[in-house]
Amino acid sequence: MKSITKYIVPLGLGLTIFSACNKNLLDVTATDRISTEAIETDTAVLEAFIINRYIGEKIISNEADGTNPGFGRGFEYALWSSLSDESMYTNDDNTWLIIRGQLSPENLGAAGSLWARSYRSIRECNYAKKVLTTIQMSSSHKRHLEGELQFIRAFRYHDLIRNFGRVVLMGDTVYGLKDDLSAASLFERKSIQEGMDYVIRELDEAIEKLPLDNNDNNWVTGRATKAAAMALKSRLLLYAASPLYNAGTWAAAAQAAQELIALNKYSLYTGGYQSLFLTDRNPETIFARYYTKNANHVHLEIANGPNGYGGWGGNTPYQNLVDAYQMKNGLAPLNEDGTVNTASGYDPNNPYINRDPRFDATILHNGSMYRGRAVETFIPGGQDSREGRDNWNTSKTGYYLRKFMNDAYPLENPWGNAGFQPWNYFRYAEILLNFAEAANEAYGPDMLPAGSSLTARQALNLVRTRPSVEMPEIPVGQSKDEFRKLLRYERRIELAFEEHRFYDVRRWKIANITENVPASGMTVTKGNNGLTYTRKEALSGRRFEEKHYWLPIPRAEILSSNGQLEQNPGY
Repeated sequence: MKSITKYIVPLGLGLTIFSACNKNLLDVTATDRISTEAIETDTAVLEAFIINRYIGEKIISNEADGTNPGFGRGFEYALWSSLSDESMYTNDDNTWLIIRGQLSPENLGAAGSLWARSYRSIRECNYAKKVLTTIQMSSSHKRHLEGELQFIRAFRYHDLIRNFGRVVLMGDTVYGLKDDLSAASLFERKSIQEGMDYVIRELDEAIEKLPLDNNDNNWVTGRATKAAAMALKSRLLLYAASPLYNAGTWAAAAQAAQELIALNKYSLYTGGYQSLFLTDRNPETIFARYYTKNANHVHLEIANGPNGYGGWGGNTPYQNLVDAYQMKNGLAPLNEDGTVNTASGYDPNNPYINRDPRFDATILHNGSMYRGRAVETFIPGGQDSREGRDNWNTSKTGYYLRKFMNDAYPLENPWGNAGFQPWNYFRYAEILLNFAEAANEAYGPDMLPAGSSLTARQALNLVRTRPSVEMPEIPVGQSKDEFRKLLRYERRIELAFEEHRFYDVRRWKIANITENVPASGMTVTKGNNGLTYTRKEALSGRRFEEKHYWLPIPRAEILSSNGQLEQNPGY
C-alpha cells in the first residue's frame, strides 16, 4: 500500500524544477527550491506542495532528527510526555525548565517552536488555497484539496489553541512583504470561543469536502480523510467543553464523537496493546504519520533503551505514573493518601506483579524481560543501574520506556534501520474515551444519548476490556463524579505517552495539583534477603503556577509586533 511518505520525501530533499537552457549563463534557475511559477501553474507541483504541509519547519535545536516535525511534537528525543507527570527526559534538552516552572517568553525550552511553526504553516496553507482558486484541475479533486488544506490549517490552530489559548485568526489572507505588517488587526488575539468556533466551522467544511477513504491512486494513506477531520473536531469540542476553555457544551462533544463512531469504519486493534503502536494501517488508526527508509524519525530503541543494553535512557517514566496503574482486579494499589490499599492485593515488596497489563506494555522496570534478559535496575551491580555500563545514561527514575519500542529493530548501531513506527495522531480508543467523558458530563454514565449507540460506561468498557488488556468492566451504578475519576484513569493509562496527559490535566484544571506532586522514582536495592524498594525524588524543583495553564508567547513575537501582540497573563 502506498503512503504519503512517498510524496513527502522528494520535497523534503529539495524538489528541483529545471528550466530550458538559456544562453545567458548569469540567468540561473535555482535548483534548491520550488519556484512560485511552478506551484501556480503545474497541478502536480501544487499538489506536492500541499502534501508537504503535513510537515513543518525545524525551528529549534534538538528536534527533527530524521525528518521534519509534523503536528504537535511526535517522535522526538524528548517526548512531550517529559513535560508532564508521565516521564522525565534524562538528558534535559530544555525540558526541565518547563517542569520546574522556569519557562519564560525569552525561553520556552522544548516548547519553543509551536507558535512560529504553526503560523508559518497557516500562511503556506492560505497561499496554496489561493492558488487553488485559479489553477485548472477537476472540480472534484480541487474540492478534496481545499478540504485537505482546511484540515491542515485547523490542525495548526488546534496546536496553537491548546498551548496558548487565545490566538490570532488569519482567515484566508496571504500576507506579503508589501503589506502593512504593522496593522493592529494582524496581532489581535481572539477569544477562545471565537477561535474554537472558527476552527470547528473549518472542520465542518473539511468533512464535507474530504474523501471518505484513502486509496493507492490519488489519495494515499497518510492524507486526511473525513474521519481525520471528524476526529480533530471531536477532540477540539471535548477541549472546548472542559473547565479551562469553557467555550462549548459536553453534549456537542458527545455528538461529534458519536458521529465518528457511527461511521462503523474503525475498531479496537485485536493484535495486542503493545503491538498496536508498531503496526501500520491497523483498524484502530484514524489518522497517523508514517515513516519509511530514508524518511525515518528518532531511533527510539537506542534513544530510550536502558544503559545496560547500550541505550541512552531518554524518556524515563516517573513513579507517579507507575503508582497510577491499577491491579488486574481493577482496584488501585494505593489509597489517595499514599498508603497501601490492602484490599487490592498490592505487595510493596513485589510491586510490579498483577498490574493492569498495559503497565508491562508501557514501562520497563526491574525484572522486566527485554531483549533476552531481565532488566536490572537494582543496586549494587545491576546492569541497567548507575553501576552498569554507560552509566551517564542511567535512568534517574528507575524505569525505562517500553511503549513504541520495536524489538525487531537494532538497539545498538541502528542508523538507517530503525525509526519507522507510525505516530498516531488519532486512534479509535481516543474517540471512545472522548465520547465516554462528554456523555458522562452531559447525561451521566448510563443514560443513552439520543442518536447514540453507546452509553458513557459502555464506551469506556470497550477500551478497558480490549483484547490483551481485559481489565474488569466498570459496573452499573456509578455516579457522575465517580465515573469521572474512572474515565480520567483510563485516559491516563490507555493514552500514556501519546501527548494527551499534558493537555488533559490542564483542561481539567487539575494541573495545579498533579504538576506540583514531587517527581518520584524508585531505588531497588538487592540484599541477602531479596529486594527492597525505596522511593526517591527523581527531579527536584517541580513547580506549576496558575500562569502555566498556557505557554507564554515568545518574546520575539511580541517585539516584532511592536508590543501590539498581547502576552498571556503572568508572563
